[in-house]
Amino acid sequence: MALHLLKLCVGIDSLQHLRDWQEKRLAQHRAAGRPAELIHRTTQTPRRRDEILDGGSLYWVIKGVVLARQPIVDLRPGTWDDGRTCCSIVMSPELIATRAQPRRAFQGWRYLTDEDAPADLLQGDGLSDIPQEMVRDLRELCLIGG
Repeated sequence: MALHLLKLCVGIDSLQHLRDWQEKRLAQHRAAGRPAELIHRTTQTPRRRDEILDGGSLYWVIKGVVLARQPIVDLRPGTWDDGRTCCSIVMSPELIATRAQPRRAFQGWRYLTDEDAPADLLQGDGLSDIPQEMVRDLRELCLIGG
């Protein structure tokens, strides 16, 4: 069974903002002749590496709500700009929208089990074209499920 990571997406206002930022980052890597991969660095290295690499994803909390996930490709040693060591979480460029799930702020990352992870937003479910803030409000009012 896969294990996932949950992480706050600081400085990002929406799922589209995250998409745009990541596309820009990939373009910068290509232009500089570096591998076009998305890496998120974190201070602590997850100890449950094998479970995470067995199909785990990084779930992004944007403005207090889980809105997306990205499959994790690798966990490898890295360094911050100042030379300190860190963990590099290498993610697939595939950004998958999920059903909105409220989350309180926390520091670092958290493990997330399959049972606790929000379901993917499926194309054609009628919700993928609606702004996520509106979907969240409709759920809170019990006007839609999920």
